[in-house]
Amino acid sequence: MKIAIIIYSSESETVWNAFRLGSASLAYDDNVTVFLLGKGVEAMNIKSLKFNIKEQVAIFLEHGGQMLGCELCCNTREDEMPFLKQDIGCDLGSMQDLYAIIKDADKIISF
Repeated sequence: MKIAIIIYSSESETVWNAFRLGSASLAYDDNVTVFLLGKGVEAMNIKSLKFNIKEQVAIFLEHGGQMLGCELCCNTREDEMPFLKQDIGCDLGSMQDLYAIIKDADKIISF
């Protein structure tokens, strides 16, 4: 099955759980793509003692997950977060890329 996970939250537990679900889905041989949208592009900059997001992202990517971030969303945060494009840790995409992911997916989940 092809699963699209759209993360548009910057709340630590929400983002952490989204990547945990992505990794669990990969364990069942599903194809999973995460698209970071809106506040979701801030995922790699979220600081939390309780929820290690970078660790969950690394597990997700190590097991074959794919991740894209919205380039325009990064651009709109450039003044406050000048290194966001480097920090995001993935390729940047557009609404056309998100559309293609959604069109190809069997299931779409948003966080």
